[in-house]
Amino acid sequence: MDAAIEQNRRAAVLSEKKNKVLGVCLEDARISKSYLAVAFVALLLGGLLGLLQGLNRAGVLELPAWLNYYQILTAHGLLLVVVLSAFFTIGYFYAGLSHTLGGLLPKVRNLAWIGFWTKMVGLVLVVVPVLMNEASVMYTFYPPMAAHPVFYFGLVFVVLGIWMLATGAFINVAHWRKNHKGQHLPILAFFATGVFVLLVGATAFVAVEVLFMIIPWSLGWVETINVMVARTLFWAFGHTAVNIWYLTAVSAWYVIVPKIIGGTRWNDYLTRVVVIALVIMNITGGFHHQIVDPGISLPIKFMHVFMSLAIGFPSLMTAYAMFRVFERTGRRKGGKGALGWFKKLPWGDVRFLSPFIAMAAFIPAGAGGIVQSTNQLDQVVHNTMWIVGHFHLTLGMSVVMTFFGISYWLVPYLSKRVLTPQMNKLGVIQTIIWTVGMVIMAISMHAAGLLGSPRRTSFTTYGDFAETLGWNPLMTAVGIGATLLLIAVILQVHAVFNMMFFAPKGEVEFPIAEVEKNETAAPYMTERWGIWVVVMMIVIAMAYVLPLTDMIVNAPPGSPPFKTW
Repeated sequence: MDAAIEQNRRAAVLSEKKNKVLGVCLEDARISKSYLAVAFVALLLGGLLGLLQGLNRAGVLELPAWLNYYQILTAHGLLLVVVLSAFFTIGYFYAGLSHTLGGLLPKVRNLAWIGFWTKMVGLVLVVVPVLMNEASVMYTFYPPMAAHPVFYFGLVFVVLGIWMLATGAFINVAHWRKNHKGQHLPILAFFATGVFVLLVGATAFVAVEVLFMIIPWSLGWVETINVMVARTLFWAFGHTAVNIWYLTAVSAWYVIVPKIIGGTRWNDYLTRVVVIALVIMNITGGFHHQIVDPGISLPIKFMHVFMSLAIGFPSLMTAYAMFRVFERTGRRKGGKGALGWFKKLPWGDVRFLSPFIAMAAFIPAGAGGIVQSTNQLDQVVHNTMWIVGHFHLTLGMSVVMTFFGISYWLVPYLSKRVLTPQMNKLGVIQTIIWTVGMVIMAISMHAAGLLGSPRRTSFTTYGDFAETLGWNPLMTAVGIGATLLLIAVILQVHAVFNMMFFAPKGEVEFPIAEVEKNETAAPYMTERWGIWVVVMMIVIAMAYVLPLTDMIVNAPPGSPPFKTW
């Protein structure tokens, strides 16, 4: 065992030295920068549309006849939930694979570029019908609302692009393992493997829904669609997508942030167990998004509630690990007393500040998720603004703010430029503005939801009904929050493209924290991804085979397509 530990340690040190000598591979960097550029352009466009939504819901902006609220809502969701999140995740992890595995293989680079342009073609096909008001179905695209068939063909291309990128990641990991037998996969590549496994598993469900159900239905080849099956397949994807973004953020919390604060990362064994647990349990909680849906038996709903809540265990492990790392590092820097370590953290460094706020935001975000996973409480909040507020906490703060923090070192690293003190200060200001705006928006949305304000609706007073007029001050606060968020978006996009093209030239470290000295190596069993994928598939079968079979065998009459706009 001691020999294996020493071998892994020496291999890690050698790999780190080699990467420092070689620096960033320019061919690989171009791939990651292309994905990141698209991600932040999507952030800018999505933020602008978010402002229009917020001002409309506040009752201070009347949209023109050629641009309706539901077009904006669809585009906003697609740009931020699909484009920003997916493109950033891919750019970040491909940079991590290149750095930790000694560069991308030539065939993997080819797959990455093919995947990039396949996804771009898909996005164009998705966006054009939305702009033409032929696909105002929101990013969930629930039947029986039907978009133009081109919209769904675009989604197919997006999924194909993801599968190509996942294939490339798996090829690169397999090549490294073949040449490093008996060694543990570098931790960031381990996280990437888990994320790409989840991406394939999640998109498989939505691919079945779109290819075999929605496209034939939208083309008129079949008259009706089984709405329950379609919604179930979507949320097997949608629920997992949320946790893919979360796992991406968690990778930075475990691996990157400890290095930035001058510490070591938490126990390697625990870290790998957290990744494996999240991969195995993620896909199986989709029905908790359908608690209010009729046609699903209570035992099935209860089972999925349990599966959803089970994800809380690795999340609690992460919370303990992160704050223990902060305390340990702060005390080593001289922090005394119960909270002296807190003062020793680098609060003026945007690379730490933004992810820290993201971690703190996940506390109320996770609590809100527990609320929505329980039948009685979800009955109260499900179709209200509460859900929108929860989503902005989870994606808008816990995930996106982590992405912001990553960008302040990743973009300079890829561009061979430096993060200047002035840009760091701008990043701190941007982080504060984003935090204030998101807190105002999220609190107002949660409060409005408890008062019954519905989601997915444009501004209305329902004939000046007294109850609905009470929502107006909260909706005004939503508009204020949206305004602050757009200001923060503009600052963030400016920072990214400045660091990508105009910042001073220089070398920036790819910050990967090392483990504690003399730490016992994780069992090699954690590397058996074939086993964990099989376990994941068994758990998925437990969750979905019986309910989907029941929905198909005892199918309702089905629904023809409807266009409600």
